Amino acid sequence: MLGIFGGTFDPIHYGHLKPVQVVLQELGLSKVRFVPNRLPPHRGLPWLSTEQRVCLLEIALQAYPDFILDRRELNRDGPSYMVDTLKSLREDFPQETLCLIMGMDAFASFGHWFAWRTILQYCHLVVMQRPGIHVLPSMDDFLKKRLIQDKKRWQSQAGGKILIQSVPQLAISSTDIRHRLLHAGQTQVQAVATMMPAKVYQQLKRFLA
Repeated sequence: MLGIFGGTFDPIHYGHLKPVQVVLQELGLSKVRFVPNRLPPHRGLPWLSTEQRVCLLEIALQAYPDFILDRRELNRDGPSYMVDTLKSLREDFPQETLCLIMGMDAFASFGHWFAWRTILQYCHLVVMQRPGIHVLPSMDDFLKKRLIQDKKRWQSQAGGKILIQSVPQLAISSTDIRHRLLHAGQTQVQAVATMMPAKVYQQLKRFLA
């Protein structure tokens, strides 16, 4: 099984890396491909440039041999729709079961993603539990019926199941990091150093100098 983890990574931090590492280990994934988007369809333009985000990702992933940087969305014109990415991955890895990894906050809005039902034809969803975020009671029945607890149930299927996976409770976000760096005092800025690998922090400081 191949994990897929997309995002803006603006910037990359332990809140991305450590929970995904748990998912890889718990589910026995072969690898996880980190897919930075070029033009996120559901938010404004990234704070860092594409080149800066990719540079920080490359540095961060050096310490995680089972994590791979996948540039396909950066090389594709137009908005970075996950359905297009998964179609491309299915063509490249026809023998792999694809598992799209996302946070609970992203899952809460999954029913509003472009071609979200088609996404489930290409992959399973692995939803990571995070602090203060819960599955919405009004979740679409189409999704509720696909929730599973037994990890073995999806091994014989190419996609369509949804697993809620417990992960470390790291209350770290790229939004908080950006706020600390741009608007907070020196103590808050120094706290950012604990939120990401040291080499990533050092390079980020160079970008902002």
